[in-house]
Amino acid sequence: MIRMLSILTLSTAAMVPAFAMDAARSEAKQIIELQNGEMLYVFKNGLMAKENRYGRVAHLREGEVVQTADGKSIATKGNEVALLASLLNKGHGR
Repeated sequence: MIRMLSILTLSTAAMVPAFAMDAARSEAKQIIELQNGEMLYVFKNGLMAKENRYGRVAHLREGEVVQTADGKSIATKGNEVALLASLLNKGHGR
């Protein structure tokens, strides 16, 4: 019984990051993979936020040029740090 309970707990804990990621992905109009494993989130209002390769929100400067994984350059607009942080933390009990 204890083993079944621990398996259930571990499987539920593994799902929490997936729900958090789903919240960020559902709010974003487009997600672009950047070089070095970073992700650029483009929201419905046209503003952007960046997630670093470790899954944490990274600061963007207005007009910063980032390189996509396929070598294209994108000039960023906005710095939606708070929005992305809240979406990534959704489902983590915060």
